[in-house]
Amino acid sequence: MTDFLIRGGTVVRPTGSARADVLVRDETIEQIGPDLRTVEDAEIVDASGTLVLPGVVDVHTHTRLPSDTEPDRFFQDSVAAAIGGTTTFLSFNTPSSGTSPAAQRSMLAGLREWRAATASESAVDIGLSLVVSGTMDDPIRELAAIVEQGVPSAKAFMVYDFRLDAERLFEAMSTLGAAGGLLEVHCEDPVLIDRAVASALQRGNTAPGYHAATRSREAEAVATHRAVAFAEATGMPTHVVHLSNAAALREVREARARGVRATAETCPQYLVLDESVYQAPDDEAVARYVISPPIRGTQDREALWQALRDGDLELVATDHVPDRLDREKAEVKKGVPFDRISNGAPGIETLLTLLYSEGVAKGRITTERMVELLATAPARRFGLAGKGDLERGFDADIVLFDPAATRTIRAADLHHTSDYTPYEGFRVPGAIRDVFVRGRRVVQGGRFVGERGWGRLAERIPIAG
Repeated sequence: MTDFLIRGGTVVRPTGSARADVLVRDETIEQIGPDLRTVEDAEIVDASGTLVLPGVVDVHTHTRLPSDTEPDRFFQDSVAAAIGGTTTFLSFNTPSSGTSPAAQRSMLAGLREWRAATASESAVDIGLSLVVSGTMDDPIRELAAIVEQGVPSAKAFMVYDFRLDAERLFEAMSTLGAAGGLLEVHCEDPVLIDRAVASALQRGNTAPGYHAATRSREAEAVATHRAVAFAEATGMPTHVVHLSNAAALREVREARARGVRATAETCPQYLVLDESVYQAPDDEAVARYVISPPIRGTQDREALWQALRDGDLELVATDHVPDRLDREKAEVKKGVPFDRISNGAPGIETLLTLLYSEGVAKGRITTERMVELLATAPARRFGLAGKGDLERGFDADIVLFDPAATRTIRAADLHHTSDYTPYEGFRVPGAIRDVFVRGRRVVQGGRFVGERGWGRLAERIPIAG
C-alpha cells in the first residue's frame, strides 16, 4: 500500500467546501489542508477540476448472496457500487437474497450464513442489517445478541408473508433499542393493502399498473403513524425506510417535532420518477417499476426534495434490488397478475449520479447537503465509525467527481447484475472519475481497477439515538 497525496481538488464536507489537498497514509486520512508538502514516495493524484467527496454510504440494498449457479453476483454488484462512488453498503438478508431456510428461522443463523457467504467477495466495504421476520422461531430473544456481534440495525416489515404483527413489532423496537440498536421499518398497512389487492383481482384488474393503484399513500401514512407512535411509546429510536409520499412524511415530521427519536430515508426513484411510469402500454415496461412503495406523483416528489433541504428526511439510500426482466420479472410475459411480479429495481450504481444531477445541478440542494445525505448522515445513523466524512483519522474512502463531464445513463454501460435501469436515457451532468476504498484505488478513470475481497466487514458501533 503506497501513500498518496490528492492535490488541487475542492474538498466537500457537510460543513463547507474548500480547495485543499488530502494526504493518505496506509488506509486512513492523515491530513487535509491547502498546499500540503509532498511525502517521500507518495503518489501524487491530480484532482484539479474535481470535487473530492467522501465515499457514499448506501444503507439500504438487497444484494444477493453468491450461489452455485451465480457465484459472482454479490461481487459484481459491489463492483457496480464502487464505479458509482459507493464505498460502503449495507445489505438485508431477506428471503429473496438467497438465504437458507435456517436463516429464515433464526437471526443468528442468518448472521453466520451472511458473513460466511460474503467473506472475501466484495470490492468495497460492507455490512449487514438483519431482517426480523414473523416466520422466525423467537427473533425478539436474539436482538440483543446481534448488537453484541456488531450488527446494531435490523429491519421489520409490516407487509408480505414474513411480516411482523403489531405486537411483535412493538416488542422488537423496544428490545433492540434498549440493546443499542435501531429498528428499521417498512411502513405499509397490511389491512388496507391486502383488501385493495384482493378487490382489484376480483374485478379482473390484474395488469402491472394495478400494483401502484393498490398500494395507496394512505396505506403508507397509516403504517408510518403506527411506527413513530411505537417509537414514542417505547422511547426507542426507529428509522422509516424508503418513504415515498407527503402524507407519510407529515407523520415523521410531526413526530420529530414532539421529540420522537424517528428518522426517515427516501430513495432516488421517488425523487426522480413519477407515477406516469405506470401508464406505459407495455406490461414489461411497467414491471420495471413494480416496487414497494410505488412511485408517486410530482407533488409528493417535490415534498420529498423540500424535506431533504429542511432536514425532515435524514438520508437517501437506494433500496437496490437486482431484479432482471428475463429472470425475476419474467413472469409478466406470461400474463401473471400484478401481485405475483417480483418487487424491486436496481440502483446501486446510480445513487451519487442521480442526487448530483437532480439535486445539486438543478439547485434543489447544495453539494454539502448532498454529502450529508449520502455519506455523513447514513454513516452516523447506522454506527459506521470512521466512515462518511473527510476527516483526519477516518478511513480514506474518497471519490473524485468531475462536475464538468456529461453522460447518458444506459443499462448497457452499467455493471450491476440487473439487465435494466429505471433511469434509461437520462442525460446527467458529472461523472465519477476515481474511487478509493481505505486508501486503495478501486476505480480509475471510471473503470474498475480494484480486486475481489479488498472490501471488508465495516466496524459498527451501537446506535445512540
